[in-house]
Amino acid sequence: MNPKLLEILVCPVTKGPLVYDKQKQELISRSARLAYPVRDGIPVMLEDEARRLEEHEYTE
Repeated sequence: MNPKLLEILVCPVTKGPLVYDKQKQELISRSARLAYPVRDGIPVMLEDEARRLEEHEYTE
């Protein structure tokens, strides 16, 4: 994930910051408790495509 891109991307739901999980290829929004997939290097920033995070995933 390009660090410059990560600096400008925000969660579409909360407008808050995102954290990149390289292992899972996801952008994490802790405030929204959502994980947006990154497919072929392209972030899919759609709430309908996001995975709900379990409590232990967003509190770490």
